[in-house]
Amino acid sequence: MIHRLVLSRKGFDSGYGGMASPILPDGRLLPLPIPAAQDDFRLADLNAPGVALGPLLRDLSGGRHSRHTRVHMDPDLDRRADLRLPGWRPALGQNGAAQSHLARQGVGPGAVFLFFGWFREVERHARRWRYVPGAPDLHLLYGWLEVAEVLPVVSGRAESLRRHPWIADHPHVANPGHYRGADNVLYVGRERSAFAVGHAGGGVFPRYAEGLRLTAAGASRSVWALPEWFHPATGLAPLTYHANPGRWSSEPGRCLLRSVPKGQEFVLDTGGRPEPAAWVRELVAQHAGGPQDGERQGAS
Repeated sequence: MIHRLVLSRKGFDSGYGGMASPILPDGRLLPLPIPAAQDDFRLADLNAPGVALGPLLRDLSGGRHSRHTRVHMDPDLDRRADLRLPGWRPALGQNGAAQSHLARQGVGPGAVFLFFGWFREVERHARRWRYVPGAPDLHLLYGWLEVAEVLPVVSGRAESLRRHPWIADHPHVANPGHYRGADNVLYVGRERSAFAVGHAGGGVFPRYAEGLRLTAAGASRSVWALPEWFHPATGLAPLTYHANPGRWSSEPGRCLLRSVPKGQEFVLDTGGRPEPAAWVRELVAQHAGGPQDGERQGAS
């Protein structure tokens, strides 16, 4: 059972990064974390085996981004294995207004985050990368996190590091001068997924599939097709920031939502109903990739 399900907007967008994350020709998704000059990770640190990131980033961004662009590697779901400290687990840092919203909504252990971002297909043309002409701009789900605990990494920094030394290089811990508010926390994933055997409690959906697509066919990327039980008329409280009934409509077997243009964390109080957990189980079972349990987690 999931008591809180969070649709969490992350990665490059029109304001941060200025372009869509690529859907590669083989169907792989490459979610790009937002630029962050104060952080230590770079786009070269993405786990993208076999991808020449330099030319890809240069061509798609018109030279604005490169392998050396510093980024906020958060959510930290699938960083390169050689960059993981022993015991590493998927995690999400949050602070400020977004964290205040999560706390007010009761998001904590047992909650599940589904991360989505802006994606578009890319291709090679005339020896360069480009976005496929006419390809739609899409909001896609690209990863998940099953919350085991919430660490107060400012007010309880020493104890958090004592219990989980592997968090030391997470940006919300490694850069206390920037993420210094008392509301700065780390949502830590379960050691083992409750939804898929052999997986950590968080990771990526590595390849495009229709089941990961939020954007309704033929619509702008902010118009989503969701399972019908999302609709407030079925008895659930509306997804936060989406209480306006005019944003919702029903179709056979699904509902449509005109999502708000801003905001990071949209929380659904599931009321203990089984449908949200069944949906997450299906997503993870069918589409999960990235960190496995055991050695790939860096477990000691």
